[in-house]
Amino acid sequence: MVLTTSAKNFSKDALHHYLEDVASSQPLSSEEEVALAVRIRKGDQEARAKLIEANLRFVITVAYEYQNQGVPLVDLISAGNVGLITAAERFDETRGFKFISYAVWWIRQSILQTLAEHARVVRLPLNRVELLRRISRCRSSRQQETSTRTAEEEIAEELDIPVEQVTDILTSGQRTLSLDTSLGDGENSLLEMMPDNSQESPDAMALRNTLKAEISSALSTLDEREQKVIRLYFGLGGGAEMTLEEIGKQFRLTRERIRQIKEKALRKLRHPTRGRKLMPYAEDT
Repeated sequence: MVLTTSAKNFSKDALHHYLEDVASSQPLSSEEEVALAVRIRKGDQEARAKLIEANLRFVITVAYEYQNQGVPLVDLISAGNVGLITAAERFDETRGFKFISYAVWWIRQSILQTLAEHARVVRLPLNRVELLRRISRCRSSRQQETSTRTAEEEIAEELDIPVEQVTDILTSGQRTLSLDTSLGDGENSLLEMMPDNSQESPDAMALRNTLKAEISSALSTLDEREQKVIRLYFGLGGGAEMTLEEIGKQFRLTRERIRQIKEKALRKLRHPTRGRKLMPYAEDT
């Protein structure tokens, strides 16, 4: 059974039984996913159902990340399942990605849409929300400092983007006030909950996840401090990307020293002995 109903029509006992049923489902191998995707493209509804049902447990995992924000868990799961269904219908097995690496984008977007509708948010386009989130975090980290330059210029330098773009995004964010307000009884805002990959397409996200695995392998050739700086800067540990200044505070080093460590590590990764595995991704971009 694929849950796509509202909390108003679903009891706690029914949800409990649903969670138990989903937990018993068995994951598919990559080969099985490919075979099912081929059948789905030919209109095979049984294959579609099998691919969806094998990944329902992952939807629950994602839905738990967004609970306590004023939307019942059952509604979050239902929204995530709608995204999963969309992913199953659009999945292209020839791209070489695991299905769930592709589906997670659709699952999160559907859940975030439900949260936005619940909060009656006047939303920014999703491809701009992530940049607003990064700008807001950077601005917050600098709020205790004094400088002759404007905050927009400092942010632009930190994030390596045009100052005009920073100003435009911040102006848009001011018009979208409810992005910064708390949802329900929780302390998090919708902006804070937006995932780092919200500006990526499903294919781009799947490629990014595969690339991260290859990068992690390459990182093992760096020293411990270089590894940590690169992981924090690019968000490779599962957390959000951090600015040079935020990383510097962790290491008790200046922003410039962290930048030097980052650049040195990247030069090492570009060496043929380390970068060979990453070349296919560089050629794709």
